[in-house]
Amino acid sequence: MRNYFLLLLPLLGWSVWSCQSPQKPQTAEVPPLAADEHCYTGASPYGTHADYLIADFLDAIDRIQPDPVEAKNQEGMVEIKAGQFQMGGDNAQARPDEYPKHAVEVKGFWMDATEVTNAQFQRFVDATGYVTVAERAIDLEELKKQVPPGTELPSAEELQPFSLVFASPPSGNIQTLSPADWWKMVKGANWRQPEGPGSTLKGKDNLPVVHVCWYDAIAYCKWAGKRLPTEAEWEYAGRGGQNEAIYPWGMEPVSAQKANFFQGEFPVKQLNEDGFQRLSPVKSFAPNPYGLYDMAGNVWEWCADWYRPDYYAQNKGTARNPQGPSDSYDPDEPNAPKKVVRGGSFLCNDSYCSGYRVAARMKTSPDTGLEHTGFRCVRDK
Repeated sequence: MRNYFLLLLPLLGWSVWSCQSPQKPQTAEVPPLAADEHCYTGASPYGTHADYLIADFLDAIDRIQPDPVEAKNQEGMVEIKAGQFQMGGDNAQARPDEYPKHAVEVKGFWMDATEVTNAQFQRFVDATGYVTVAERAIDLEELKKQVPPGTELPSAEELQPFSLVFASPPSGNIQTLSPADWWKMVKGANWRQPEGPGSTLKGKDNLPVVHVCWYDAIAYCKWAGKRLPTEAEWEYAGRGGQNEAIYPWGMEPVSAQKANFFQGEFPVKQLNEDGFQRLSPVKSFAPNPYGLYDMAGNVWEWCADWYRPDYYAQNKGTARNPQGPSDSYDPDEPNAPKKVVRGGSFLCNDSYCSGYRVAARMKTSPDTGLEHTGFRCVRDK
């Protein structure tokens, strides 16, 4: 029988798990965006190329009303002062899409000190009744847009709500295994049941919320009177004022004392040296010099920007408050628009994915939620 897991991978953003070096990018003129043209500020609430986005999901966001109390609440946020930095790859692990290294200026802003937690997301859902994308059946018409013409499509039963949960294969190694061997489609897996039916959020209030896609993050931001960071803001904040730092804490290599990442032989043997088999509570590790926690590891974090591997090459001179490219292109999946995610996760490992480097870029489709993906918010000054 046809393996529909493989069929659904384009819709679910395969390349965010592959961590492979991007192919040689296609070059194209990328027109500049107006300042603040992203998220819920500026001329367009969704940035340019809103036609890449799914109307039903945007309609659900549009129905959300900002909470006037949350919109004024600065608790748990850190002030990030305006400044300039060198954005891009720092060491031999850097991939082609992290170059060229270039000068960037950003305005000052406020940033959540931690990733959004289950408790915080629960308050949002209780207040709005919002239903995450992972709790909804997959739209067959949207799936058709992202797979080659003539592809055999799944049945209605196979499109029922599910998400992807990590499961270590019993044997093998990174050379013989692929992401299909460690990602499992689990019906009923979502932010409330992060490991599938039978799992709960009991005792997990301070863990980062997961199985949330870009749309879900945008919905939360609207309610809270915040927005997602741009990719430039995220890297500027992640560096914590250390312009040449490879990691949020500086130059010292990643270790179980620094971040929640995969210790051992990925994906088969997790040594669990940090005491966390999967996610860790926010603030389990020391913050970076700006007072931001988990800017490396734990969960990937959504950014506002579309992804292009050649975006940095389009910048001429100092980029001032860059909002990302005006469109999306991923040579690994040309038919699937992608948003940027940053910071790495509990599944990153130097042998496979060094996503916890501050310059590391990754991408995934905006309708994708996984067990290792969350977000944090920012607010304009």
